[in-house]
Amino acid sequence: MRSQPSGEGLLVSPDGAWFAVFGFAAGILVATATTAIAASASGYRVGSSRAVPLVVTAADLAGLWVALVGAVVVFSRARGTGRVVADFGLARIKWWDLPIGAVIGLLCQYGLVPVIYYPLEALDRHLSNQLSGPARSYTGSVHSVAALSVLMLLLALGGPFVEELFFRGLLMRSLVARIGAPWAILLSAVLFALAHFEAAQFVGLAAFGVVLGFLAWATGRLAISFGAHAAFNAAAVLAVVHLK
Repeated sequence: MRSQPSGEGLLVSPDGAWFAVFGFAAGILVATATTAIAASASGYRVGSSRAVPLVVTAADLAGLWVALVGAVVVFSRARGTGRVVADFGLARIKWWDLPIGAVIGLLCQYGLVPVIYYPLEALDRHLSNQLSGPARSYTGSVHSVAALSVLMLLLALGGPFVEELFFRGLLMRSLVARIGAPWAILLSAVLFALAHFEAAQFVGLAAFGVVLGFLAWATGRLAISFGAHAAFNAAAVLAVVHLK
């Protein structure tokens, strides 16, 4: 039986949680394979102290994204209209969504996250390096404007778009149908943080995930959470590049 979109035209079905689980599991498998192929072709050994080549980063993200977007598309066809843009509110954009979202993302990057980690950094002097570690690994092999542009397309546009579509579109909305909005926002934020596999960044990512979830739920649109996510990621990458 096909689920019906909500009154706002958004697809809501508790079955989406299962599509999200299988989609993420498939994404890990596909990303592992594409990363291994790219690493072998570039002579990079995964897990080494070397900066991650841009081609390896792109292959890793592409493998994951294919599966995540695939789960969204399959869910839309199985339970919705078959049109992802309509089922997930991608066409419902207000002119202020992106700029307001960007401001919120920057406030989270330079306000929320530092406040959260300030007491923790006082206890662990090495925490700051751990927090910037992922961004430094991504930017370590970037030595030109062209390479930086590609990286920004991946991390500040591609990543936020796919993750908002998957975590706030498919996963959170399905959880809302199961457990209600407050718990769905919190649980999807925790899963969003866990999905990054970065222990040091978990608390900050979970808090940011709550903000993104609230924005998506309160507006019924993904554009504002995408704007926040894009600005948040862009600021993180540019801050590290500026220090190099």
